[in-house]
Amino acid sequence: MKIVEDGLLLRPWRADDAEAVHRACQDPDIQRWTTVPRPYLPEHAHGFVTEVSPRDWADGTGAPFAVCDAATGELLGSCGLVTLDTRAGTGEIGYWAVPWARGRGVTTRAARAVARWAFDTLKLRRLVWQAEVGNHASRLVALRAGFRIDGQLRLADPSPRGRPEGWIGSLLPGEVPAPGEPGPAAPGTLAARRAAVFGRPQPVLFAAGDTELRLRPMEERDLDAIVQTCRDPETIRWTTVPDPYERADAESYLDFVRGTWAAGTSACYVFADPDDRYAGSIDLRLSPTDPLLADIGFMALPDARGRGFTPAALAALCAWGFTTLGLARIEWRANVGNTASRRAAEKAGFTVEGTARGGLTHRGERVDVWVGALLPGDLT
Repeated sequence: MKIVEDGLLLRPWRADDAEAVHRACQDPDIQRWTTVPRPYLPEHAHGFVTEVSPRDWADGTGAPFAVCDAATGELLGSCGLVTLDTRAGTGEIGYWAVPWARGRGVTTRAARAVARWAFDTLKLRRLVWQAEVGNHASRLVALRAGFRIDGQLRLADPSPRGRPEGWIGSLLPGEVPAPGEPGPAAPGTLAARRAAVFGRPQPVLFAAGDTELRLRPMEERDLDAIVQTCRDPETIRWTTVPDPYERADAESYLDFVRGTWAAGTSACYVFADPDDRYAGSIDLRLSPTDPLLADIGFMALPDARGRGFTPAALAALCAWGFTTLGLARIEWRANVGNTASRRAAEKAGFTVEGTARGGLTHRGERVDVWVGALLPGDLT
């Protein structure tokens, strides 16, 4: 069985592939995001190509292919059906690329070829794709192969170093882009840009101003200051933090913000004083319905208020949102009467556009809120 499409040859694994498979699976990304054994030893590669792969084909429970260059035969990766149920008409796709073949569209082309074969030859009615939340490279390949991302689910066997949540997507016959078509999430699109951002560690940002101010990812050492901030009467009055606020709440908050970065839905930062101590936190949340819209929220340590930290952090994070994430509008909201939040937003360049009556639920009741916005041209 072989598939030849778009410059690739997909064929069953052979015993002489073992050395190349072992070499490829030393790659940290393959070990991080797939279920290969760690450490990956030569006997693992030999067992895969001589026992596991042939057994899957013989039993009809899988269809693993070696992905090779159609002209030279060089091994470029792996792509196939990791599970297969022909009676139900479903299968699950899985793939990886050797490090030296990445950036050439190999995995996308292979995934499309396998999907087309699964529908045309095996007559499957649906393919499923799954990946740990945070594996943006795999998600991007799935999108480019035509998969629709359907949501998240809890993983049955999460990686010890990973998150317990996974993405799941589906593909139906007729949805696979033709060879050579750019398809969804092509290079240069907003989806591709954001995958590149959220698929890497969260960067450190710097705020302009008279005082040195860094915006960095939240860390365990910030938790005591977060507890102090969230127990402050003004924080409790104007936000929806739990009351009373315990250390466990801060630990859950840290896990939550790490999860939203992994998912690519939010960028939460700590803004730190010149000694790198927590001065406050700020969260840029992407809209789930409008890819060019986000809203922003923030809180400051009581001792750090009135020092210009919050407006500077707001301006820095919004500038990053416009230039790096391609946002067109960032919204700010605060309960009517929260003049400190309004002053910080206006100093950062936000225009207060009006009042939304009953705009938010605050501690069990609907309250009026001020609404403001910042556009790219508002930053000077």
